[in-house]
Amino acid sequence: MNASDLLRNSLLQLSKSGTVRTTIERAPVSRGVVRRFVPGEATADAVRATAELRMTNRLATIDYLGEDTLDLTQAIHTRDAYLELLAELKRADLSQLGMGEVSLKLSALGQMLPGDGTKIALEHAREICQAADDAGTTVTLDMEDHTTTDATLEALRELRQDFPWVGAVIQSYLRRSEADCRDLAHEGSRVRLCKGAYKEPESVAYQSSEDVDTAYVRCLKILMAGDGYPMVASHDPRLVEIAGALAAHHRRDPQTYEYQMLYGIRPEEQKRIADRGNQMRVYIPYGEEWYGYLMRRLAERPRNLSFFLKSLISKK
Repeated sequence: MNASDLLRNSLLQLSKSGTVRTTIERAPVSRGVVRRFVPGEATADAVRATAELRMTNRLATIDYLGEDTLDLTQAIHTRDAYLELLAELKRADLSQLGMGEVSLKLSALGQMLPGDGTKIALEHAREICQAADDAGTTVTLDMEDHTTTDATLEALRELRQDFPWVGAVIQSYLRRSEADCRDLAHEGSRVRLCKGAYKEPESVAYQSSEDVDTAYVRCLKILMAGDGYPMVASHDPRLVEIAGALAAHHRRDPQTYEYQMLYGIRPEEQKRIADRGNQMRVYIPYGEEWYGYLMRRLAERPRNLSFFLKSLISKK
């Protein structure tokens, strides 16, 4: 395991540390830096960020942060936050034709609740999908750790019966992902391909960054050759270039696939991609539960850590 992989694993461990979170939250300069990656905690912050992206022809997918909810009241609160967000996006004319869509985690909607958790989360997701449909936009069902993959894909199948536009997420570091891509690369199927940002055992996931990147390309080839709508979620210039080459090879129209990057990371590259006529969607997280999200994003691309630390030092 190289130094980059060791750093990634360390960051994933820190994502669960309450002590480190408290330290970052209390640091006088931290919140200003965090705002580069998370625009705020309120619905208005997410809507504002979406509007700013639209000024440079970028699309948005918005995530109300939180996961592994074990309290029904919190699961209901998360559902209501999405319903409010979709209403505000519609009111601001930011939802039509999928300009601003939302990304959901089933565990935030109650999947882990004892008893009827799976049913509760699915019903909450269904309500959010209906609100998205009413607003003229779409929903993407986020993937979480490998223990929930089958349940998430089953929920996807259920939701697509009424809302065929619901997007899937595949993580290239899982050994099963090529097969999942083949299953999902059909007409009308929106599939976001990312590397993966959870700490997984070697038995189910590739461990080195090189193996994960190679698996990403194999999955990307399947999706670009298929009849679905690939969503290329990567900041890696090599993978972005490969995606463009594959799209050209398969004579894909720019409207039949898109690139995705995270809010606050490589914004100038995001604008460049949008300016050349490609679809560029930005993943906007918001809400109070920003710490775990931030640490996993740093782990996903450890070079972002140096940017974060330099920002902490330079701000006064």
